[in-house]
Amino acid sequence: MTSLTKYGNWPVYAVWGLILAGAALSSAADSPEPTYHSTVSEVRLTLFATDEHNHSIDNLRSSDLAVVDNEFVVRKFRSFNLSSETNLDLVVLVDSSQSVLPHFRKEITEVLQLISQAQWTPDDNVSIVTFDGMEPHTICAGNCRSSFSADRAATLSTGGDTPLFDAMAWAARFLMQRRDPAVRPVIILFSDGEDTSSKVSAREAFEDLVMSEAQVYAVDVNRSVPASSGTLTLKRMAEVSGGRYVSIGEGAVKILHAVLDDLHSAYVLTYAPPASVAEFHSVRVLPTRNLNLQFRCRRGYYHPGSNDKKRSP
Repeated sequence: MTSLTKYGNWPVYAVWGLILAGAALSSAADSPEPTYHSTVSEVRLTLFATDEHNHSIDNLRSSDLAVVDNEFVVRKFRSFNLSSETNLDLVVLVDSSQSVLPHFRKEITEVLQLISQAQWTPDDNVSIVTFDGMEPHTICAGNCRSSFSADRAATLSTGGDTPLFDAMAWAARFLMQRRDPAVRPVIILFSDGEDTSSKVSAREAFEDLVMSEAQVYAVDVNRSVPASSGTLTLKRMAEVSGGRYVSIGEGAVKILHAVLDDLHSAYVLTYAPPASVAEFHSVRVLPTRNLNLQFRCRRGYYHPGSNDKKRSP
């Protein structure tokens, strides 16, 4: 386990390389590189801590960890709390293309029903959106806790093409428009990870995902062996965002528990961003005492740069 006594140099482009690697999976031609403008006055990280047996840690203290923000070690946090009481803004993205939904309708429907029936707080927002063809289709927005039913799941329509990156960018921007520091953005994605028709490039989709600060729980419906390029895309989305990758074969109950366990065991810390001319900041969380601790969080964030331009949503 790497600790603060031996963390080495973590270049700013380490996570950027993960994002750019996703572009190789897109069949679309590269589009001009977008840049962003943001107003980061405080970095907010949602993180998960586990021991050597992969069990969640519920008694973590701020002194048990430090953040490596680019080359800066951050030990002084403005706040550090369990996030079990934090409200959620959850978007469930369902790939309804011809290659996915018709073959996995039963499994996806089971998970959607469990999600809609879970014990959410009154202020949680749960939206379900399908994507195929040109535009995402909103099944229910914000109120899926009460309005989604088995009948509605059974009538989800299917289409042809798979605009995965368009859908991910749409969900990220949707969450950014509703951003509230007291609310955690989360995306649950059902897909095989393949993209056949997006206008948005893989790079742009990953950039929007990082900007949204949303955690992605990627549910892979692809059962091919060895892993397909789509599976690698889903794993990368989960890794970069600090979420999780799970297989549809694990079953609806286990998938839901994986998500809910995270939502109830996360910590949220905030700190002042270190002074830097870099637009993108890579982030790692490392143990300071118990080197068996492992941490999972998003891999970076954007900070205002001197030549930033905001790409329109």
